[in-house]
Amino acid sequence: MRIPLAAGAALLLGAALLPVPASAFPATGRTTVLNYLRSITGTSIVSGQHNKEPASAPGQYTAQVNAITGQWPGLWGGDLMFRADDVNNRQRVVDQAKTEWANGSLVALTWHACSPTVGRTCEFEGGVKTRISDAQFQQVVTGGTALNQTWRARMAEVVPYLRQLRDAGVPVLWRPFHEMNETWNWWGGRPGPNGGAKIFQQMKDYFDSQGLTNLIWVWNVQDNPAGGWSSYYPGTTYADVVSLDVWYKNHPSSGDYTQVQSIAAGKPIAIAEMGKVPSAALLTSQPRWAYFMVWSEQLRGNNTNAEIQAAYFHPRVLNQGEVRIG
Repeated sequence: MRIPLAAGAALLLGAALLPVPASAFPATGRTTVLNYLRSITGTSIVSGQHNKEPASAPGQYTAQVNAITGQWPGLWGGDLMFRADDVNNRQRVVDQAKTEWANGSLVALTWHACSPTVGRTCEFEGGVKTRISDAQFQQVVTGGTALNQTWRARMAEVVPYLRQLRDAGVPVLWRPFHEMNETWNWWGGRPGPNGGAKIFQQMKDYFDSQGLTNLIWVWNVQDNPAGGWSSYYPGTTYADVVSLDVWYKNHPSSGDYTQVQSIAAGKPIAIAEMGKVPSAALLTSQPRWAYFMVWSEQLRGNNTNAEIQAAYFHPRVLNQGEVRIG
């Protein structure tokens, strides 16, 4: 259910800035969305908003965008999550994804997965944000080990939810193992072919075998100044979109932009997480980003209403109703 624009925001924005009426997206395949992202590269960028826990309210931050701007983001982001109450509400996340697609927004999903060394549900601290030894990680990615079997069971749990979206004709910008070059998570900080790249490849191979043909595989690193991001890349046949999370600074540097494009080698590129909405200067100087996604509470916590409105009404930014994939 959509929440109407707050009266104060309506007065501030004025009639000239009313949103473009959106039309429902048809059931379609992943290639349609990928081709769309390619087609807008260099000319436009899709606005996006992430929605973190609780899973019982998977549209709360998207509603904040609307309350401030009168617009709905062109991309909705959700998470399959980790805590028991949120895992038990994964169906609500999937239902929201279906609703957002029907409303005319692209769909992105992230998964903060619990380490195979802990229970199937966990707290963020010590469960997702945790380090496991190199030996443990190698067991996770080695078939037949106890940790590998545990991890495969965890992946199997999310397959039915992703299949629902496939069956509904909803392509998903699927971003597992995000910030692969960071060490806060159990999968990260492991360069080379037997590190993060391998676990990404194995998930794709497994999900492909389960018929999840609707997934658009989004590979992701954080703007860590150490660089060397390509050493985490799973390869051109495994990634469809190359994305960056921007947390060391407000916006990607020109060097970040160049490094991402070099890895992508012509694939669409995106800002998958940011706290500060894009500025006009960024949108002009780095025109090849296909979409951006502001992180949940950072929308209001790190931006003024005027900054959010300026981003959403920039002529290059595409909101719900302006994203046309048909």
